[in-house]
Amino acid sequence: MKRDRNVKIVATLGPSSETHAMIRALHEAGVDVFRLNMSHGTHEEIREKHRIIRQVEEELDSPIAILADLQGPKLRVGKFANGAVELENGAAFRMDLDTAAGNTHRVCLPHPEIFQALVPGVSLLVNDGKIRLRVEACGSDFADCTVIAGGAISNHKGVNVPDVELPLAALSEKDRKDLEFACNLGVDWLALSFVQRVRDVTEARELAAGRAAILAKIEKPKAVDRFDDILEASDGVMVARGDLGVELPVQAVPPIQKRLVRRCRAAAKPVIVATQMLESMIESPMPTRAEVSDVATAIYEGADAVMLSAESAAGQFPVQAVQTMDRVAIEVEADPTYEQIIAASRSVKGHSVAHGIVAAAREIAETTDIKAICCFTQSGTTALLTARERPRVPIIAMTSLRGTARRLALSWGCTCLMTGELERFKDAVVNAARATRKGGFASGDDQIVITAGVPFNVPGTTNILRVAPCDERLIYRTDPE
Repeated sequence: MKRDRNVKIVATLGPSSETHAMIRALHEAGVDVFRLNMSHGTHEEIREKHRIIRQVEEELDSPIAILADLQGPKLRVGKFANGAVELENGAAFRMDLDTAAGNTHRVCLPHPEIFQALVPGVSLLVNDGKIRLRVEACGSDFADCTVIAGGAISNHKGVNVPDVELPLAALSEKDRKDLEFACNLGVDWLALSFVQRVRDVTEARELAAGRAAILAKIEKPKAVDRFDDILEASDGVMVARGDLGVELPVQAVPPIQKRLVRRCRAAAKPVIVATQMLESMIESPMPTRAEVSDVATAIYEGADAVMLSAESAAGQFPVQAVQTMDRVAIEVEADPTYEQIIAASRSVKGHSVAHGIVAAAREIAETTDIKAICCFTQSGTTALLTARERPRVPIIAMTSLRGTARRLALSWGCTCLMTGELERFKDAVVNAARATRKGGFASGDDQIVITAGVPFNVPGTTNILRVAPCDERLIYRTDPE
């Protein structure tokens, strides 16, 4: 499906958006990737959403990426005798392993791993950081704290521990079952929560065994500290700003977002900017100006995708939220300043033939009257390298592998089209010409750039670049048998 923008839109499915009619409407409105939140719903409910997405994909002949977002470990307090208590600033409060109902002096924290990692002076955050405790003394089964920021605390509120690395794997037992289910179902991407170290990513990759690409969610301070290593081990990244804003000072999140987006782009790996982008549209058909600016900022930074969470999953206006993102993206990408920012942030990385080919394709497209760059790809690497260049013309990623086409639906500027297996470069040129005409990217004697690798169907062999007319009769005229 031809879009009038390059940045992609990810939308979470939920009670507001789980019917066939709504999922189709969302895709037609602009959704390129559907997120299945494994924290909610049974496997059968998720299976049904997956089935509908694939049905819509077939109906519209438009590759759609499906992202399964694993829950990760959930750290929560236990229950209170009265359901909730009010903590006063400066009061003493204990967390321990005692399963008895809590009160104004203590509550159960049924996670011995947390107590193993605590030291005096670190912070415990409860209920998305609304409650802040400072650890004064601790042992293997307790933490005596002072209330720094008080308020109401109730049953099963979440706990964050930002100052230490927790001895917890990113994959819980539930996550392992969900991962296997999602991979067997046929999702394209797995989003990994609670990443703290490289081995969290490598463990998920081993379990996925090539059945899905691995996307690391950056939501912990330790993940920020080790970002370069985590990025190298991952296929893509999600900047989960909501969780980062709980565990880090809120003013630190914008510069972190900017740095991470640039590093992902330099590595030619897709990056999603996520959480609270159009949150007011959960209940309002119109976003705030600040939210629109937030979405625009991510696009100006060069993010591959922006994401809707509750706005599309549980909100009253899911289609309008997608349309808003779509309109903002079109407006930003038409701004001359956007082009200047993208060009200024372009980095030179890599010295292979493939890197040179895609850089030359972008340069040719920007200095001559080229309508599109068509790249033939099996693994998707050539399309990712082309997307890293952020060319001013559309990128047509042509592949014979449905899985590659779906995964590339997350990547900046890539329109993914299916093609049969090819044996000659001339056939690739003809197929590219036909596809760009059929897709409305070019017509008549317009020119396109084609990149491919010979021998065909071998990943990592990009070694040819050609400028060709879009009219296949001209191709045969200039390339007689």
